[in-house]
Amino acid sequence: MTERPAARKGARTFPDWLVIATLGCGGIVVSLEKTAVVPLLPEYPRIFGVTSDDVSWLVTVTLLSAAVATPIVSRLADMYGKRRMLLVAMALMVAGAFTASIGGTFAWALVGRGLQGLAGAVIPVGISILREALPQKKIAGAVALMSASFGIGSALGLPLAGLVYERFGWQGTFWVVGVIGALLIAAVVVFVPESKVRSPAPFDYVGAVLLSAAMTAVLLAITKGGVWGWTSYPILGLFAAAAVCFALWFPAELRNGQPLVDLRTSALRPVLLTNIGAVLVGFSMYANMLVTTQQLQLSKETGYGFGLSVLAAGLTMIPSGLAMVAVSPVSARITNTYGAKATLVTGCTVMAAGYLARILFVHTVPQIITGAVIVSIGTAISMAAMPTIIMSNVPLTDTAAANGLNTLLRSVGTSTCSATVATILASLTITIGGSTFPGLDAFRTIFVLAGLAALAAAGVACLIPRSRRHEATHPDLHADAGQRQPEPEEKREIMVSGRLLSAADGRAVGRATVTVLDSGGRPVDWDRADHDGGYAVLLPGEGRYVLVASQASWLPVSEVLAIRGATVHHDLHFRRPLALTGRIRHAGRAVADALVILVRPGGEVSASARSDSRGNYELPLPGSGEYVLSVIEPDARTTHTRTVVLPAPDTVIDVELGGREPRTGLRI
Repeated sequence: MTERPAARKGARTFPDWLVIATLGCGGIVVSLEKTAVVPLLPEYPRIFGVTSDDVSWLVTVTLLSAAVATPIVSRLADMYGKRRMLLVAMALMVAGAFTASIGGTFAWALVGRGLQGLAGAVIPVGISILREALPQKKIAGAVALMSASFGIGSALGLPLAGLVYERFGWQGTFWVVGVIGALLIAAVVVFVPESKVRSPAPFDYVGAVLLSAAMTAVLLAITKGGVWGWTSYPILGLFAAAAVCFALWFPAELRNGQPLVDLRTSALRPVLLTNIGAVLVGFSMYANMLVTTQQLQLSKETGYGFGLSVLAAGLTMIPSGLAMVAVSPVSARITNTYGAKATLVTGCTVMAAGYLARILFVHTVPQIITGAVIVSIGTAISMAAMPTIIMSNVPLTDTAAANGLNTLLRSVGTSTCSATVATILASLTITIGGSTFPGLDAFRTIFVLAGLAALAAAGVACLIPRSRRHEATHPDLHADAGQRQPEPEEKREIMVSGRLLSAADGRAVGRATVTVLDSGGRPVDWDRADHDGGYAVLLPGEGRYVLVASQASWLPVSEVLAIRGATVHHDLHFRRPLALTGRIRHAGRAVADALVILVRPGGEVSASARSDSRGNYELPLPGSGEYVLSVIEPDARTTHTRTVVLPAPDTVIDVELGGREPRTGLRI
């Protein structure tokens, strides 16, 4: 069951730009804390007295905790309130920052980094809040900025970490994140409204444990494969464990009426292709961030390095971060005019063009910065489109969970890129004066792979079909009979919830789908009912809507509702189960009292019935597939058997006992 809490009485409203700025800064600081330790990785072995391999856990533990927390926190946000879970995630990030800085040891730094990784859901949850809190015309631009915050924070984290380290020491890099995070928590409490759309349900503990174990095993194997050896027993064991966990997780999620990740929704073509694109975009994007500073810091002795300091190399990433901010309105404009699919294709194409420039122009610092900026622009445009496509194709009550999965898969892409870059830089090397450096071919190989990933993402994006509904606003998208509808300044969305029931006995009908269309026939929202038949859909306002419910074993039903009021409870009733019907005849005459049996090829009896005086029979319609249809004549000795393939609903099979093959058709 899904409910919509009443609006808070006396709640103050603030300008939309304050909400956007607060959530955008939250996304930036979360991304910033992920990269803040990267420039200092060469210094940490001396600071903590540990090995370089030990220090790498400061990055790995954050990656693993984010992989575990992102889908869980995102699902909890849909269930119990998006702002509430956003505050929890940010509080954990702040606690992690203070734990690492106050603890002062390597062990406490690991604990703090693990807590910081639990804030990985801030960006997908923030995007879902924006969808609910803003007028429709502002969503595309706000989502573009929030999506780009991942890259902005990552780009700014490199120079900021070097600057803070030089002035305040390594603890300062954690203190800065903690203080900024604490200020943003206060801003979220004051400026960000709590979500009005919630879908409380029993939490999927089994799915959460299995998915967490599987993703931890996969990402740990990817990040440590280059160090431990890709064919080593630990890495092979991790991949095997991941395969087992996924093998258990998939059927568990399909059986659960309220799963952690709705696999049926994730299998929808627009969602599936967008998530595949997220992996490819994550791979392509991260290569730009990982390699640029390394290329600039490389010794001048190589002939293609520039010998910049950590701070100077980090400062060269600032133009990329600023470009991502500047291009957000452009990506919103493309989305509003041509759709999010066009935005994703455009962004991926720009990324590929940027990597082409990076392959060709490597001789001066301005050339490298220009190439990095082009890739960053494409990254911002691409990342702005993906949440919009996701939200346009999933139920509005599941937007945070769906965006959380998309973010998780993007992290898979970045992790894969990190492992690939490390392998290539270690494999394609040159030796000068007894020192070993990555070769120029290593950098160009990385750029080629990243460019190909961007082109592949563009190809995948081209296959994405038109969305079920439009999250962006074009002047004609909400027009009725050619007239433009005024855009409301404040959303007045209405929750319609209820149950799907059998009209005959009132029992619940689960696993059905409810689709809502407006008076012009345009899709508005949809939902998949749980085991108890509960559904919930979100409507943009008052008016007349068409509700269509369908289920594999029942004749579909539809109703027109005139919606008034803030919340509506409405049950939908299925009136007639779908049936397999037909007539038994012999020599043109009806055969009464014949026994009709439908058997699966494996031997399981699906249904049986007797023909009436007119030879008619009726069986509950089983699932589609191949069956054995047996007819036993009234003398109980003569039998007739056919193999039949049942198409979808309300199949009619007439059997002529004179030896003719069954005639199969669809009754409309």
